[in-house]
Amino acid sequence: MAIDLALFLFAALALMGSPGPATLSLAGVGASMGIYPARRYLAGIVVGTSTVLVLVASGVAALLFSIPSLVAVVTLAAAAYMLFLAYRIATAPPAAKASVIARAPSFWSGIFLSLANPKAYAAIGAVYSSRTLIQGNLVLDTGAKIIVLAFVIGVVNCAWLLFGSTFSRILQGRRSGRMANLVFAALLILSVAWAFFSN
Repeated sequence: MAIDLALFLFAALALMGSPGPATLSLAGVGASMGIYPARRYLAGIVVGTSTVLVLVASGVAALLFSIPSLVAVVTLAAAAYMLFLAYRIATAPPAAKASVIARAPSFWSGIFLSLANPKAYAAIGAVYSSRTLIQGNLVLDTGAKIIVLAFVIGVVNCAWLLFGSTFSRILQGRRSGRMANLVFAALLILSVAWAFFSN
């Protein structure tokens, strides 16, 4: 049990913590706006990704992905929103100011991005199905996996926001701050392209 849990946790951190649209958007929002303005967006990402976890664990995600027209609409809407978010990050003031709080992505934006993020379904699905934690009891095994992965979701997303926000403190200069915003926006666009076109 302990070895299975350790391997499961390691796989979860590696797959779910790797750069993707949600994690890079959090880093970008943290870098361009700071932690405080991004707190609602972070909460939305965590709640939304935890919802993806439940959808994967319950089999509902597989059912939804069997409807091609629904997948196409959600994919286009998600790509458009992520590109808009990249634009907002790229054009944000280099250092977070009080006026930025009103322009920060909302809780609901975080939920939408998470639910429409193909990397979330792929990573969670891969980790969830990789290992059995409690042999002979599907209900307890499912519950244990959900608890562990929900914990990883919180840790990973907080870490990415913290990582990005360090740039708003370190890069106080206008030029260096602007460069950081542009780099995070470009990385977000690349992650969107990778997530949507590698499937």
